[in-house]
Amino acid sequence: MPRVLLLIPSANYRAPDFMRAAAALDVEVVVGTDNEPPLAALAPGHMLQVDYRESESGPQQIADFAREHPLDAIVAVDDQGTTLAARASRWLGLPHNSPAAVQATRNKYDLRKRLSTAGIASPPFLLASTRDDPARIAARIPFPCVVKPLSLAGGRGVIRADDAESFAAAFARLAALLTNPAVADECGDTAGRILVEGYIPGVEVSLEGLIDDGHLHVLALFDKPDPLEGPFFEETIYVTPSRLPAEEQHAIAACAEAAAHALGLTAGPIHAEMRINSDGAWPIDIAARTIGGLCSRTLRFGTGMSLEELVLRQAVGAAVPSYQRQGGAAGVMMIPIPAAGTLEAVQGLDEARALPAIEDVTITIPRCRPLVPLPEGGEYLGFIFARAETPEEVEAALRRAHAAIEFEITPAKVVNGRERPVGGSPRRR
Repeated sequence: MPRVLLLIPSANYRAPDFMRAAAALDVEVVVGTDNEPPLAALAPGHMLQVDYRESESGPQQIADFAREHPLDAIVAVDDQGTTLAARASRWLGLPHNSPAAVQATRNKYDLRKRLSTAGIASPPFLLASTRDDPARIAARIPFPCVVKPLSLAGGRGVIRADDAESFAAAFARLAALLTNPAVADECGDTAGRILVEGYIPGVEVSLEGLIDDGHLHVLALFDKPDPLEGPFFEETIYVTPSRLPAEEQHAIAACAEAAAHALGLTAGPIHAEMRINSDGAWPIDIAARTIGGLCSRTLRFGTGMSLEELVLRQAVGAAVPSYQRQGGAAGVMMIPIPAAGTLEAVQGLDEARALPAIEDVTITIPRCRPLVPLPEGGEYLGFIFARAETPEEVEAALRRAHAAIEFEITPAKVVNGRERPVGGSPRRR
């Protein structure tokens, strides 16, 4: 039986989907997490605490473990573990992408440099320090532009600016976010840096793929029907198959494959955020992992395989019977956080789940938890899943379900520059 180390940080909620896929394939799983598993002693050889930081300790811990419990593959389920998986796999002689290639997907400035050098469509860009004077930077850049943290995901900290005044405000807001101790710890040595790049207009899509021996298999191309034009870039609805013309879809796939080659990615999952306009296809971001959150639940392949099963099959060298997505249309809405505060209650879930074409509604933030919207926050309230004959039906179903749900949120107020929950009547959204 193949044994796979799944790198699953404690804050990630994708573990059940990967565990189900492993069970379907008869694959033995070792869970590698960043905190000491409370039941590790009861399952020797099946749980491992790993240092996810950029150091030699994480690969060494995995190598020491593998001496007693040999591994056939190491799979990271999100950004946090991709570099560790590549480095540990290299130590153990397991199939892997080059650590340098994976690391370039974890640093937006390195990503831009590699893509631009390879001739991939790229906007003008520069690297700044959080201590720099934004007025001096504004004199060097075209507008509109976008400021980005180097290593956060999901649109967190990404802000558009259209002139020098809005640029100064966006720059200061992102710099303040990066000084938050928890965020700075998450960002590591990139916390003091900001990427400034030209805004890329056009239609944005998300490509899900699997690279096999350097060839990209496009698994799904998701439309994003809500415009992402700023000042913040909160993603909501994903629908597949794409409604773009075939030639534009081919251009997007070709650009994504060229970007993967430029980065040096040769195997495993790829998640690419792309835009297309009259000048062609442009990479926004490339990640050496599958789609985030619970969005992979929209995808089924062949006779019903999940995306996680495809990834595990490739990792252990098992045959992949089909890369073809099942017919019909599917989609997901990542439920946005409408306001800062505390989540008090959620109403209308049964009504939303009973609507035609809705498969499920999952709330992932528990009641009484503080809510922080973008650009400072990095979470969604939950996910709505739909499946129907056409993309139009899926999109309409997702919007109806969202409209049926009410979130009662106690608003936050600003105290000494920070938002804090306060009493009073909850807001219904």
